[in-house]
Amino acid sequence: MSNATPASRKILVTSALPYANGAIHLGHLLEYIQTDIWVRFQKSRGHQCHYVCADDAHGTAIMLRAEQEGVTPEELINRVSQEHQRDFSRFGVAFDNYHSTHSEENRYFSELIYKRLRDKGHIATRDIEQMYDPVKGLFLADRFIKGTCPKCHTADQYGDNCEACGATYTPADLIDPVSAISGATPEVRSSTHYFFKLPDFADFLKSWIDDGHVQPQIRNKLMEWFESGFNEWDISRDAPYFGFEIPDAPGKYFYVWLDAPIGYLASFKNLCERDGLDFDSYWRRDSDAEVYHFIGKDIVYFHALFWPAMLHGAEMRTPSAVNCHGFVTVNGAKMSKSRGTFIKAETYAEHLNPEYLRYYFAAKLGSRVDDLDLNLEDFAQRVNSDLVGKVVNIASRCAGFVKKLGGGRLSAECTEPQMRERFITAGEEIASYYEDREFARAMRLIMELADEANTYIADKAPWALAKEDGREQEVLDICSMGINLFRQLMVYLAPVVPAMAEQTASFLKLDSLDWNSREQWLVDHEIAKFKPLMTRVETDRINAMIEASKEDLVEEQKLKEAPKGPLADDPIAEQITFDDFAKVDLRIARIAKAEYVEGADKLLKLTLDLGGETRQVFAGIRRAYAPEALEGKLTVMVANLAPRKMRFGMSEGMVLAAGDNDGIYLLEPHSGAKPGQRVS
Repeated sequence: MSNATPASRKILVTSALPYANGAIHLGHLLEYIQTDIWVRFQKSRGHQCHYVCADDAHGTAIMLRAEQEGVTPEELINRVSQEHQRDFSRFGVAFDNYHSTHSEENRYFSELIYKRLRDKGHIATRDIEQMYDPVKGLFLADRFIKGTCPKCHTADQYGDNCEACGATYTPADLIDPVSAISGATPEVRSSTHYFFKLPDFADFLKSWIDDGHVQPQIRNKLMEWFESGFNEWDISRDAPYFGFEIPDAPGKYFYVWLDAPIGYLASFKNLCERDGLDFDSYWRRDSDAEVYHFIGKDIVYFHALFWPAMLHGAEMRTPSAVNCHGFVTVNGAKMSKSRGTFIKAETYAEHLNPEYLRYYFAAKLGSRVDDLDLNLEDFAQRVNSDLVGKVVNIASRCAGFVKKLGGGRLSAECTEPQMRERFITAGEEIASYYEDREFARAMRLIMELADEANTYIADKAPWALAKEDGREQEVLDICSMGINLFRQLMVYLAPVVPAMAEQTASFLKLDSLDWNSREQWLVDHEIAKFKPLMTRVETDRINAMIEASKEDLVEEQKLKEAPKGPLADDPIAEQITFDDFAKVDLRIARIAKAEYVEGADKLLKLTLDLGGETRQVFAGIRRAYAPEALEGKLTVMVANLAPRKMRFGMSEGMVLAAGDNDGIYLLEPHSGAKPGQRVS
């Protein structure tokens, strides 16, 4: 066995920049916890590793939310940044620097990269027809336009891609588009736009991707772009827009996705200025440093195509690897606000120890791009069994005897040298799992060692020997061995549960639990009085968290409904009179027949009985209901809505429904209601 310390590496690590337009939730935390564990491991090994991040602070959504709240965009992003950093700190995510894309460093690098690309002929300009909201007086970003997909004809799709068939397109391609901001029908206006000529880099990107910089599953997905061919990437937006103005192009702004990844450079530059680091030694093309991005699979195109192409074109180094992860589900389903499983970081931290979540994520994370399910029952069982029942249990069983029989000092020798070497040697295999982001494998091996340590203590039964005269030294030797084994396990777990590791270091009176410290056995060493390091997960605390998350949803709805700031006068928020409402003819209807609509992923065709009259209505409820489950049920419809011709036929009214993040649900009247009755 070789215990040689690996040569020190220079490593820069980033996580995707959270958007400054909402709270951090458990789905976000997967990425930051995964990254933080990997960074802490690298630092524990003695490498020069820096972890930077920033808030993604530009774009139309930020501008509109600030307007709605009656504050400036700068005030909004500063407040959200403080909230984000507070949440990350609660979960032990230890950035070396946390910055903002709305910074002078980011402006500098955005302009630098753009000018280098422009001067090398990789920027094009041309006039395009673009959707314009005549009510709000602005050009509409892709995500602020909805309409029918031009490929599969599914209704209610956003302006950049279809959730039903996966097609990508421009907003101008949508059928029957509307502004998601005001509800107005957009006008088509011409505007000059700036484009990054991505096709110039097709050969470079193919080579870069094939060189192992992305996971195999991601490579296969990216190859689809090579098969369909690259398009030039629109990198400009028209005023009004919250962002950086493009040099020599008044009224034109960098698209948020251009300056967002450049935020990695900006945050690191800010760190370099503060701590005296050499920025260029990490980012020049011939750098021997390593740069790793941790991201979600939904933004891989930006990070594995646009970003390396931009860097290469600007004569800067490209990432060593882009590490993608999957999404978080809760209890096997998409995170849901109505079920209370769309859990904010703040809400979780108010009810449960954040290190429970860090360990559970680690116990399920691998290097692939698979989704991770937070099964709350398994979560409680896993944490209680592993961290409390196996690891902490070792220290709690042994510490009292060391205090009583050794005066708080461990034995002067190791009585189980073979076991000691086995635990030390296991560190290299565990380290290889950490390095490869196979955290679940590392946790399994650590828990196998914990089982071995617990078996050793159970077999020796020091509590029984302590009752026999003259066995005090033997008991002290056994329990000193147990404390040392516990220390080894905590060295291996320290990247995952740093707060618990810090408490352990205080208990053991050690300055460090870094990786190499495991090779020095604690002999004739004083320890402090043992205090519980972690308590069990209680089911009632999980239930309280779920209920609090449901309350969060109620508060969000109140905030959305309350008029605020200048947008309170917007036409979309105008009140209606009683006379306006009285014009709406609401009738009880029985669903006589429900059918799937071929070619429509969201629609069901309903035949409604209004008591002697039938109507045909298309309703976007397919994801919530099977047709056979609806037939015979009562619902409420708007009977005097003008018929609307759709691709699938004529829709002669509208059924009433309530919607949330889980889907949409039909309103059902009391069972005594009769078809055709008017609702008043």
